[in-house]
Amino acid sequence: MILKFLLAAAVSITGLMSVSGQENPAYRLYNTEGKEIKYSAMLKGITGADAVFLGELHNNPIAHWIELEVTEYLFEQKGSSLVLGAEMFERDDQLIINEYLAGLYDASKFEAEVKLWKNYKTDYRPLVEFSRENGLPFIATNIPRRYASMVNKGGFEALDSLSGKALGYLAPLPFPYDPELKCYSDMMQMGGGHATENLPKAQAAKDATMAWSLAENWSEGKVLIHYNGSYHSKNHQGIIWYLNHYLPGMEIVTIEIVSQYDISTLEEENIGIADFIIAVPANMTTTY
Repeated sequence: MILKFLLAAAVSITGLMSVSGQENPAYRLYNTEGKEIKYSAMLKGITGADAVFLGELHNNPIAHWIELEVTEYLFEQKGSSLVLGAEMFERDDQLIINEYLAGLYDASKFEAEVKLWKNYKTDYRPLVEFSRENGLPFIATNIPRRYASMVNKGGFEALDSLSGKALGYLAPLPFPYDPELKCYSDMMQMGGGHATENLPKAQAAKDATMAWSLAENWSEGKVLIHYNGSYHSKNHQGIIWYLNHYLPGMEIVTIEIVSQYDISTLEEENIGIADFIIAVPANMTTTY
């Protein structure tokens, strides 16, 4: 009886699908030229990289699923040489992260003390737990937000008043900075005339510090995987521009998540922004 019911249900579902005659994929994957490719092609493309950047949409469930899937794949390929890093954690929380990964206390103590994004439990906790379960380092790469705020108000010069210990949470001063770099010049335009020149400088302070954090934790044979907002690695700029400054010659591969109402083709503005581009429906349910 149960078998007959399941068969009838399968037939019914198949009929509905054939009636609609439409596919409704959760995402489509494209290469940098905008050609649709298979997931296996992307995995092949990241296998030989020294660093893989996943530029996410922070509240997109597909982005977070892809992050975990790619991390699991790279661990299968690279094992203990894999190093995880994330924008979502600030450098002054590294001690707490290291203690938790070492098993010194349980998750409730860790989560009560570290600065967590509101979607941590659904979106980033699986990555931290994967690191913990497999003995992998997890690097808090971002500048403490209070120092980014100082730059936003007073420029890079505001950081000169910090103590030596505080400066240890930043990339070495002075940061190299190119205001004409597209990722920074665009920020001025997006401000609609209200943005000051310190806004992209604050972004650059984040990018430089994240790149420096990764550079400090890489050596020949290791593989970095970094999770960050898409703007921080789009067009191989942001963090990647700085990482190329600190560690020139690295093999870096980027994956960017983009939102489109129609994902059957890649929109022109998204072509070329990364080595691999994952288009997700704009009406997809978000995690917050």
